[in-house]
Amino acid sequence: MNKVQIKLTVLFDGAFWIGVFERVIDSKLEVAKVTFGAEPKDIEIYNFILNKYQYLKFSNGISIKQKTQKEINPKRMKRFVKKQVDKSLGTKSQQALKLQQEQNKINRKSVSKQRKDELLKLKFEMKQKKKQQKHKGR
Repeated sequence: MNKVQIKLTVLFDGAFWIGVFERVIDSKLEVAKVTFGAEPKDIEIYNFILNKYQYLKFSNGISIKQKTQKEINPKRMKRFVKKQVDKSLGTKSQQALKLQQEQNKINRKSVSKQRKDELLKLKFEMKQKKKQQKHKGR
């Protein structure tokens, strides 16, 4: 009997949310990529799998060595999944704060650069005035 394993990973690609389907059939790995656009909710992903999974175009199979998979304790699996989610995501408010922090950092740098340039320009003008006064004093 053929054993089929399917894995879906949903991640943010910079502009859009994408889903990467990985399917292993007879030790051959096949991959398909789906662009969701906005962040998909669980129910949207579930409906996608139910209605559109059969229309996915998977890549040609790549032969892989398959390990014999022993059964994992459900509690251990739950801890593992939680750790993976905690690393990559965060709450919406945390993400918004991080974005705001980055924007403030950019603004601070530009203001600081402007002040520094103005100060250098002022020092240069003062030196020029001093030179002219020394030259006129002869």
